[in-house]
Amino acid sequence: MKIIIVGASGTMGKHLTNAFSKDHEIVQVSANSGDIRADITSTSSIKNMYEQAGAFDALICTAGPTYVGPWKTLTDKEFRKGIEGKMMGQINLVLIGQHYINPKGSFTLITGALTNEPQLHFANASAANGAVEGFVRAAAIELDNGIRINAVSPGVIEASPQYFPYFPGDVPVSMEHLEQGFRKSVFGAGTGQVIGVR
Repeated sequence: MKIIIVGASGTMGKHLTNAFSKDHEIVQVSANSGDIRADITSTSSIKNMYEQAGAFDALICTAGPTYVGPWKTLTDKEFRKGIEGKMMGQINLVLIGQHYINPKGSFTLITGALTNEPQLHFANASAANGAVEGFVRAAAIELDNGIRINAVSPGVIEASPQYFPYFPGDVPVSMEHLEQGFRKSVFGAGTGQVIGVR
């Protein structure tokens, strides 16, 4: 299987690349490194990414910039970081990618527990997550050629201890548990699902 991983240089992307490259062809994509460089806030950059990658069987996105900071500093400009990054960036990966993906392929997007369990300083991420999850459910009933789409929604992950203080009382998600959530989406049969990983 040929799998594009967008956000391959990040914590989750690196783990998934290592895990899936044993049995599959991986195309690593990130903003500043990898096999292909792409900015998911730019539709022309996304299209160029797909042109370079060619036909593929699955796309995983672990990228999605949002604004993290105190509510009092949250403005229209700051809020658009999540809208243009995590929300529209991922939506455009699907809207454009549907014209390049092989029949019966799949898209796996990233959201998070913040959708339903908001924390201080993460209003932007909560809103973007909710929009992406709504998109996943809607796109699942309209994508052609047997193409599937899901979102993986983890809690705070063990490999990102810098975020632990923002999630008091939460048990960090192991990287193995996170990986299984992505395996369920990519190699399973479900579509329109939000796969919670806690």
